[in-house]
Amino acid sequence: MIAIVDAYRSGLLKKNHWLPNLIAGLIVGVVALPLAMAFAIASGAKPEQGIYTSIIAGICVSLFGGSRLQIAGPTGAFIVILSGITAKYGISGLQTATLMAGIILILFGVTRMGSVIKFIPDPVIVGFTAGIAVIIWVGQWQDFFGLPAVSGQHFHTKLWHLLETLPQLHPTTTALSILSLLLVVFTSRIPGLKKLPGPLVALVVASVLEGYFHFQGVKTIGTAFGGIPQRLPSLQLPDLNVGHIVELVGPAFTIAMLGAIESLLSAVVADGMAGTKHDSNKELIGQGIANIAAPIFGGFAATGAVARTATNIRNGGTSPMSGIIHSLTLVLVLLLLAPLAVNVPLAVLAAILFVVCWNMSEARHFIQMVKRAPRADVAILLVTFGLTVFTDLVIAVNIGVILAILHFMRRMAANVEVRQATEDDLAHELAEIGQTSLPKDVLVFTIEGPFFFGAIENLERSLASTHTDPRKLIIRLRWVPFIDITGIQALEEAIQDLQARKVEVMLTEANDRVASKLEKAGIVDLVGAGNMHTSLAGALVQNSR
Repeated sequence: MIAIVDAYRSGLLKKNHWLPNLIAGLIVGVVALPLAMAFAIASGAKPEQGIYTSIIAGICVSLFGGSRLQIAGPTGAFIVILSGITAKYGISGLQTATLMAGIILILFGVTRMGSVIKFIPDPVIVGFTAGIAVIIWVGQWQDFFGLPAVSGQHFHTKLWHLLETLPQLHPTTTALSILSLLLVVFTSRIPGLKKLPGPLVALVVASVLEGYFHFQGVKTIGTAFGGIPQRLPSLQLPDLNVGHIVELVGPAFTIAMLGAIESLLSAVVADGMAGTKHDSNKELIGQGIANIAAPIFGGFAATGAVARTATNIRNGGTSPMSGIIHSLTLVLVLLLLAPLAVNVPLAVLAAILFVVCWNMSEARHFIQMVKRAPRADVAILLVTFGLTVFTDLVIAVNIGVILAILHFMRRMAANVEVRQATEDDLAHELAEIGQTSLPKDVLVFTIEGPFFFGAIENLERSLASTHTDPRKLIIRLRWVPFIDITGIQALEEAIQDLQARKVEVMLTEANDRVASKLEKAGIVDLVGAGNMHTSLAGALVQNSR
């Protein structure tokens, strides 16, 4: 059920809920303002495009998403990807890729991929999130310290050039940045200012100082972008020619994957804080609609924002109404206060992103995982982190997920047991047919666990350990919950090999799902319908005749 309908049916749109959602929406709108501009500039877009993105995405996700508390907009996790796309394809390319990502997200939701995406392992998520945080943090040094522009396609070369130019820092810019950083971090501890958002206080203070003193050499939104237009965005379609679309399929898929992960993580956080339950597939559809609409109105990629969603809940938000109010607040700011943005120093936005990077890195969680997690998980974490920083986010996530899957398969295969059953193991079944021992030249093998490609070696090793061939071999499938095609093929080859050695094979106790797959694959015909039994006792009776 989409968020707004769910809220209506739950009675959350009634008048008694208006005031808390109005207050929460206003507060989130104020918090979102500096973040939207900072994320836009860091992504290679204009500051007003970040505001447009927050307005459009905020409304779309609140109306059509699967979480009634989600606040959407541009986020820090996107910066590395989006800035790379903007640098290569321009802002038009970024908007085209965003629209395509929106379509992909809707397809994810329609095909019910939401439940699958949520299972990406934690070491992979923490590793690439921390890696992104490091890249963004280093990328903000230029505006934070007022350094001259540096080149460098790769992280390590850019970092080296920044370190070389660090002695050329601009003192006034650096002082303004440090003041802004202190205000972002410590405003909540200042008496009388505890309820004011730190980023907003830093933005206002730094802008007032710049407006009064007009510091020489300090870059502002006015000097860098000519200010922010005092109007709503106009409707315009991105460049949708076939060649452009084909070229941007990869970047669009990357935006969609990261957007899906980030939005679902944010929805899970919201559920934990408010005791709600989101619909992951509806959430992906809502995010898809938002990413189709945002570039049409001058914005770019958006997703669920954990910090803004948490702020919404802490301040009394209970329904999508707060997300809509958050967007309307930004509309009013854009129409009434846009001329004041010319005095906003880029240094204050860099300081805000410094704090965002620290929160995004989850440094404490990262260190705890390194100390406490199993060695394989630590290796996956560090490999993903290293690849994110020094190569590419897409490569990092792909390799991280592949390593996690391989590790999981290895553990699953190790838990699949194929062993020869002893007469003591079968005492209960033998008692059912009035016997105390197995019939002569009959062996019973038990398979316990999912019989997939990783378990084949166990079967082959166990069958080889019999040394002498029995007259009949019974394979118990009672504890096999599922079997894949590779497992079926391995079983088929084992049966054919045994039959070539004049060993009759019987299969017992397969559940309906496994039995159906064996019949479809021709295994039942191979062993003969008379050698398929629903119980071990039935097979033993047949062998005792």
